[in-house]
Amino acid sequence: MQLDPEDERILAGEAGETRQKMLELLVALGRVFGAERLVPIKSAQVSGASYKTIGKYGLDWLASLDAKAVVPAVLNPIGMARTRWEEMGIDPGFAKNQQAVVAAYEHLGIRLDCTCTPYYLYETRYGDHLAWSESSAVSYANSVIGARTNREGGPGALAAAIIGKTPCYGLHLDTKRVPQMVIEVHADTSRWGVADYGALGYHVGKLVGNRIPYFRGIKPDADQLKAIGAAMAATGAVALYHVEGVTPEAQKNRYDLSGLETISVEQAEISRLFTQIPVDAVALGCPHCSPAELAEIARLLTGKIVTKPLYVFASEGVIDKNTRIVDNIEKSGARVFADTCMVVSPVMVQYPSIMVNSGKAFAYVPNMCGGQARIGTIEDCIQVATE
Repeated sequence: MQLDPEDERILAGEAGETRQKMLELLVALGRVFGAERLVPIKSAQVSGASYKTIGKYGLDWLASLDAKAVVPAVLNPIGMARTRWEEMGIDPGFAKNQQAVVAAYEHLGIRLDCTCTPYYLYETRYGDHLAWSESSAVSYANSVIGARTNREGGPGALAAAIIGKTPCYGLHLDTKRVPQMVIEVHADTSRWGVADYGALGYHVGKLVGNRIPYFRGIKPDADQLKAIGAAMAATGAVALYHVEGVTPEAQKNRYDLSGLETISVEQAEISRLFTQIPVDAVALGCPHCSPAELAEIARLLTGKIVTKPLYVFASEGVIDKNTRIVDNIEKSGARVFADTCMVVSPVMVQYPSIMVNSGKAFAYVPNMCGGQARIGTIEDCIQVATE
């Protein structure tokens, strides 16, 4: 790999042991993936934030590091709401360890936004090089914004934040961003919502694996695009997709689709995912809710009281900018929590069955929470939570 003089100085240990280790990690990743150089990044998003997932050894490693991020860097959701963990019913021992994880990241200069939707908080533009790690955030950045990031592991994203660069390979390169298959959707999508598009992503992710799909026959909005990508990243490993006439690179580029495998998706294949199993709790916000999604939840809860636990997850920044809407949601007895989500918080393991409106959560809840999952529209979710 080609390194500039400053990189060589860091690699020689002249900027401290932690920076040396971080650059060694990036160089090793670059060599594995054939990168010829490092590319400067605009921001980083670091996973490995919940004590539920990194445990004692991950915490010990973080605590051993001593450097500061040199680019804006945010943290992925953690295992609890930092200021409302007791209200969530989090075990004090878990809370103590989670607070230690947060403190370790704060010492490294990582911003404690604790969200899988950093694009709601910090401006990210078409063509920006990033080092993001959460699968749904990576998908949104690449596909909906047209920025450039591979799906980084937690240590790689942290290293990129501290060095300010990442290996230039994969989705940082034009040649690696072209469609690899076509998905033809044969359905009346005019009344589809987030859950329907999440179910589409859940289904298609299993079909495409890690390939780059090009969709035809759909016209999703931003929240629906978020739902598709999050679900495909969960059931497959899709980090970039294109939607004809919708996503920026599909509008800008004239891709040659001839010769690509084409898969047709019918309405019946999506409809069969919407089962009617009984549920013990309802959870919304995976990925974290947008302002529009919070407003819709508040509208649907007007004049209603929840009869089942209803959890709503969003970033602290979005909650702080929509306090009146959040207050209206919580008047129903529902709770809106920042910093965490249904997947990474241990609080959800108490429920044998959870209803969600997210294809990503539908995929992750059984393994991460140990219960059954039911997917439904946001209207269905509110009805079940208040019936």
